[in-house]
Amino acid sequence: MPLTPEQVRHIGHLARLALTEEEVLAYTGQVSEILEYAQILSRLDTDSIPPTASVIPQRGVMRDDVVEPSLSQEEALANAPHASDGYFVVDAILEGE
Repeated sequence: MPLTPEQVRHIGHLARLALTEEEVLAYTGQVSEILEYAQILSRLDTDSIPPTASVIPQRGVMRDDVVEPSLSQEEALANAPHASDGYFVVDAILEGE
């Protein structure tokens, strides 16, 4: 099912693309070939193939969440340029604050 140049212009308009006439002609053939290939693939019998989220076996890459010793609040704030009531004090980055 080949596309017409008008259909390619319409798709370009929907995608907010300013296509030149050369691009319209080039994309008309290219997109038509892609759609023809998709039609061939849609005819394949995939009923016996289970749905697959990934063809690569998945494994957990996160370590177990284990409580370990960490810095105290005082140690964490020791080198802070500005601290107040146990928190870092930073300049506002948004206007009006």
